[in-house]
Amino acid sequence: MDNIYISVVEALIFAADDPLSANEIITAIKAIDGNDFSITEEEIEQTVDDLNERYSQNGSAFKILKIANGYIYATKPDHAKYVGFLSTEKSKRRLSQAALETLAIIAYKQPLTKPELESIRGVNSDYTINTLLEKNLITIQGRAESVGRPLLYCTTDEFLKYFGLKNISDLPKPREIEEIMKDEDFIEQKRRIMMSGIEETIENEIENNNDNEPEIEIENESTSE
Repeated sequence: MDNIYISVVEALIFAADDPLSANEIITAIKAIDGNDFSITEEEIEQTVDDLNERYSQNGSAFKILKIANGYIYATKPDHAKYVGFLSTEKSKRRLSQAALETLAIIAYKQPLTKPELESIRGVNSDYTINTLLEKNLITIQGRAESVGRPLLYCTTDEFLKYFGLKNISDLPKPREIEEIMKDEDFIEQKRRIMMSGIEETIENEIENNNDNEPEIEIENESTSE
C-alpha cells in the first residue's frame, strides 16, 4: 500500500470515536478516490500491523487494537494505572455491583432468559436488565422455545468496547479471574474506585443536608430611649 494511504488509514482510525472496521475504512477511501481504487481488508490489516510495528520501535505510548470487529487507538497496558487515575469517563458510566454481576452472568451464559438469570442470582433483575439495555451493554436476541417463550439476552459490541475485548471468546476463564483478583495492581485500583465512590456518596449527602437546612434569620433588636 502507498505511504499516503498508510497515513489515510492511520488518520481514519485516529479520528473515529468508535472501533472502525476494515470495510468502513475501504468505503471512506473509495468515496474520495473512486471505486476503481483497489484495496482489500487484508491490506488494511497488514497496514495496521505495520503501524503498530512502527509505534513499537519508536517507543510510542499507544497502539491500534482490534476490538468489536474494528480498529481503535488505545494506550499501552503499561500506562493503564496512570491513564485510569485521570480518566473520569468510566466513573460517569460506573456500573453497580448488581449490574456487574448480572452482566457477568449474561456474558458467560448467553443467550440467557430472565428466569434463568434470576434463578442464578436469586433476586429480581428487572431494574438491572433495564439499566444494561439502556447502556446498550446487552440486547434482546430473540425468544426461547420454553414455556411462555421468554426473551433471550446477550451482550453487544458496546460490551466488547467497554471492556476492551476483541470478541466474546477473549473473556477471562474462571481460573484467570482468580489470578486477577489476587493481583496487587488490581487490588489497588479496586481500592481507589471504592474510595472514590465513598467520597462521592459523602459529598452528595453533605450537599443534600446543606440544601435541607432551614435558614435562620437573626433580627437585630434596637432600643430607643
